Amino acid sequence: MLTTTIEIFIMAIGAGIVGSILGLGGGIIIVPALTILFGVSMRTAVAASTVSIIATSTGAAVAFLRDRLTNTRVAMWLEMGTATGALSGALIAGYLHQRFLYILFGLLLGYSGYNMFRTRKAELPGEVVPDRLSKKLNLAGSYYDRMLGQRVEYQVTRTIPGLIIMYFSGAAAGLLGIGAGMFKVPAMDQVMRMPFKASTATSNFMIGVTAASGAVVYFARGDVKPLIAGPVVLGVLLGAVLGARLMVRMKTSTIRKLFIPLIVYTAIEMIYRGVRG
Repeated sequence: MLTTTIEIFIMAIGAGIVGSILGLGGGIIIVPALTILFGVSMRTAVAASTVSIIATSTGAAVAFLRDRLTNTRVAMWLEMGTATGALSGALIAGYLHQRFLYILFGLLLGYSGYNMFRTRKAELPGEVVPDRLSKKLNLAGSYYDRMLGQRVEYQVTRTIPGLIIMYFSGAAAGLLGIGAGMFKVPAMDQVMRMPFKASTATSNFMIGVTAASGAVVYFARGDVKPLIAGPVVLGVLLGAVLGARLMVRMKTSTIRKLFIPLIVYTAIEMIYRGVRG
């Protein structure tokens, strides 16, 4: 058992590093690894993953907030859409056919992946004209990019479309039991034209808020097993801190190259599940 605990801890460190760099939370690695490699039941794996997302968000958020990469105003604005969507998704989960949703979100992800591939070499979004609501909410931000050696000032646009996409992202999380980071980062990067590093940092901050509500349900059901969740949370927390330190020293183009295959894989997997039924 001790050997297994150590192996889970090491796996969780890797998941935390990837999760904090890409703004995903690490669940995309933790759930398959626990179920396939360690024979953990799906419910226990998902519960441990949900709790660990809070650890990822917490661990990464400290570093990203210190470096001013996280745009808390954008996060609070978009979290209204995500929280509402997650509640809607949970309420209508028993009425909608999930095959349709799998295919729909798979196509949306595929389109986001295509746009991200087109801009894979871009370090910054270029000139962005803020919309009226973005100005009113003061959503613009700035941070010092250590890799570029300069302070990046940026604007935010398409504020309402971004909120609408976050609503559907939350609905996807509630309906399909997936993390919404895979949708949040492309929405902020491709639609709202935020710098990619600010998008992943803000996504890290948001996923913790979203996961906290789900974790309460898993705790109440007794799905959180301390011997599994313990090493996962500790490993992910350590990995998230390391990943946050790595991310600020990486090129945006390098992060995109890591992100695109994950989006394409997830899109294909969702469409396949929808077609297969």
